[in-house]
Amino acid sequence: QVQLVESGGGLVQAGASLRLSCAASGGTFSSYVMGWFRQAPGKEREYVAAITWGVGSRYYADSVKGRFTISRDNAKKTVYLQMNSLKPEDTAVYYCAASKGYYSGYSSQSVYDYWGQGTQVTVSS
Repeated sequence: QVQLVESGGGLVQAGASLRLSCAASGGTFSSYVMGWFRQAPGKEREYVAAITWGVGSRYYADSVKGRFTISRDNAKKTVYLQMNSLKPEDTAVYYCAASKGYYSGYSSQSVYDYWGQGTQVTVSS
């Protein structure tokens, strides 16, 4: 069983930066694809970014491409989401997730096996 704990959320002004962290315990972290999702009030949870195992190929939703960077430190069993140039529309609860399987893509919530509890990010205008 894998436990994921997010941290680093907060209240910032538009244009600011935040770095989210997601620490994993249990399981074999280096073998999991890690993803970030977010859920804004009244909206469905949506994909933000994913990073594969090994060399760590990175994928992003169009809405965050060029502003957010996903990375991982397998020795620390932690995945990060560096968020720059934040906008009010980035306000959401951010969740990290881990996938054990092999899929053609990792933007769907259904391919993830484990989820964290989320961390709130609020961006004021």
